[in-house]
Amino acid sequence: MPRGSSSKRERQYEHIKESGEKRGMSEDRAKEMASRTVNKERARSGESKSASRSSTSGKSASQRGGEKSGGGGRSSERTKDDLYQEAKKRGIEGRSTMTKQQLKNALGH
Repeated sequence: MPRGSSSKRERQYEHIKESGEKRGMSEDRAKEMASRTVNKERARSGESKSASRSSTSGKSASQRGGEKSGGGGRSSERTKDDLYQEAKKRGIEGRSTMTKQQLKNALGH
């Protein structure tokens, strides 16, 4: 953490780093992600001496709540065929005549 960081930012850094490690990131990658996130939050809140335009525009990480994080398997990004195959595995009746939205509903997505 940079000098002059508040205890809140120290806790935020540790939380993000531990979360990354729990998700299988290497320690170095988790540290980098935590540092970048905390530095961006510091820039947004005016705690840093300088800040880039990209650090101060758009949603903050805490506001975004993981919208951009990995998770490529989310139902909103899945194809109808992906949903159909999952429905087939689960033995859902009538899947062949369902629309994509109906498949999502039947699968609970």
